[in-house]
Amino acid sequence: MTAASSHLTLITGASRGLGRAMAEQLLQAGHTVLGISRKQDPQLAEIAKAAGAELTQWEQDLSDPVAASARVSAWLKAIDAQRFDSVTLINNAGTVGNPAPLSSAVEAELSLALRIGLEAPMLLTAAFLGATRGWRGARKVLNISSGLGRNAMGSQAPYCAAKAGMDRFSQAVALEEAGAPNGARIVSLAPGIIDTDMQVQLRGASAEKFPDRTRFVSMKEEGRLDSPTSAAAKVLKYLAREDFGSNPVADVRDPA
Repeated sequence: MTAASSHLTLITGASRGLGRAMAEQLLQAGHTVLGISRKQDPQLAEIAKAAGAELTQWEQDLSDPVAASARVSAWLKAIDAQRFDSVTLINNAGTVGNPAPLSSAVEAELSLALRIGLEAPMLLTAAFLGATRGWRGARKVLNISSGLGRNAMGSQAPYCAAKAGMDRFSQAVALEEAGAPNGARIVSLAPGIIDTDMQVQLRGASAEKFPDRTRFVSMKEEGRLDSPTSAAAKVLKYLAREDFGSNPVADVRDPA
């Protein structure tokens, strides 16, 4: 096995947007990748084959985070703890749902947004940390957060709550891991404003239910959105920084 292929990365939401772009770039760099999404991406399989990289794709619904985390734990425990130089979990999946004031939220949609956006990352992180505790390689957790976790916006309560919770649990885990043998480094990272399906949802939301809709329309019209490919390169560059983990709540634009 080559040095480049001795890195294992698990990514949620790996079939679309930022997650897919990160998966593609990691495969091209020779990483072993486990993509966890609602559906598989045949093109990613072709990219892996061309790069000589190992790709596993799961069709896994993160709205059942207990089942997802149990599957991840069992899969990791079946791997040789000496095999990889590094192992990384990237919690990327999330949903903005249908933007609306909390008073008019649909209960099932609200619950779904919180399960996918906060409960799943916490359970997957717990499973990851437990299953890799005895591994020899460097251990990292990268949580894809958002500026909306740090600055509130009306009609976005579930998304804001999920991302704020992601920031805070990352800080708590960083404290726990700091004194552990081969403790994991964890960062909740705001990736910038990216032109993904989420942005399409926000631009297409009801102006009555989501007054800030015009801001998102303007960002698109003014060319202020990063492409998934460009954003993925920036996020992965941050992940590779020597000081990764020194600030558990960070922004991809933070200076090195």
